[in-house]
Amino acid sequence: MRKRGRRGQRSAQDPLAVIASNLSRLVEPVLLYLLATDQAHYGYQFLAAANDFAITDAAIDAGVIYRTLRGLEEVGYVVSSWAPSASGPAKRIYQLTPAGLAHLKRWAAVLEQRGRAMVYFAQLCADL
Repeated sequence: MRKRGRRGQRSAQDPLAVIASNLSRLVEPVLLYLLATDQAHYGYQFLAAANDFAITDAAIDAGVIYRTLRGLEEVGYVVSSWAPSASGPAKRIYQLTPAGLAHLKRWAAVLEQRGRAMVYFAQLCADL
């Protein structure tokens, strides 16, 4: 996902730099993972499953999920289509693209590196 500039405009950046700047929310890799593993494809499925895989202690709300999905779609990491529902309004169904899978793998590399750095720092603090 690209970082938003003024008034919601997106600016082109190095994907790894963008990932690192998004570490505070950590919703994006969770949604990509859920799509990659066929655990969620529409709004309520994401809402139900995302908090089970959340990397932070903060609950993920529906607004964040939908904004993140729209952003992922804008950059081509997911695509969506409307599917009729027998028990209510049509559902927007999301699918991961090959670019989205590659982006998830970049996220995994960044998270692994950050995890090692955090463990190292925690150990330094514990050794005081």
